Amino acid sequence: MVAPPDNDVLWARGLHHAYGGTSALTGVSVGVPEGEILAVTGPRGSGKTTLLKCLSGQLVPAEGEVWFNSSPVHTLSSPSRERLRLDRFGWIDTEPHLVAELTAWENAALPLLLRGTGTRSAKHTALEWLDRLDVGMCANRRPAQLDQSQRQRVAIARALATTPQVLFADEPTAPLHRADGIQVLRTLTTAARSHQITVVLATHDPDVATLADRTLALLDGHQSSGAPATTGASDEESRAECSLSV
Repeated sequence: MVAPPDNDVLWARGLHHAYGGTSALTGVSVGVPEGEILAVTGPRGSGKTTLLKCLSGQLVPAEGEVWFNSSPVHTLSSPSRERLRLDRFGWIDTEPHLVAELTAWENAALPLLLRGTGTRSAKHTALEWLDRLDVGMCANRRPAQLDQSQRQRVAIARALATTPQVLFADEPTAPLHRADGIQVLRTLTTAARSHQITVVLATHDPDVATLADRTLALLDGHQSSGAPATTGASDEESRAECSLSV
């Protein structure tokens, strides 16, 4: 094994993975420096979700290496990978998987509580993120009392509440209307930049990819390119956005 470059918080080489004999990833390699927002782009079925799951330790690739902070994720035991995801990673899925019996703030606070954070502190942090994502008024409602958009915002608040070192977001705005989705993504990326959170964002929407620093394009499980992402905002607007208090 060859250790990754020191400036890459995430690094993967030669990833291969298949489902029932159908290849999902074929030789994909990527390095993600600390604090970077990387958009993984491509049509549905191109391998984006599989790549995020391999990088986050949810899947062990059939071949290849995955490193986090110079530690080999692909050789860790299942409990160690689960602990890594709890302590260092955040995950936003395409669909909001909330605990039905818990209120919105309890769902958002859950990872903090599992880490051992006190209830009062965890609730305070959860409420702050719910407010930033415009669902603070839903804090005491359970998922069944929320619409799909509100549930997804709660799920995003849950992922951000722990200030993870790396945040994985798999089509995070899919359940949202377009205007709402862009607003939520701006909140997410602004928070990431201000807290030095590394983000790996899967999307098939080119407009979403413009909010990233760089893109990695996949097609049928193969790496297509890694060109810098174009951005719709001027440098001055980007700097102003990054300086917002979130």
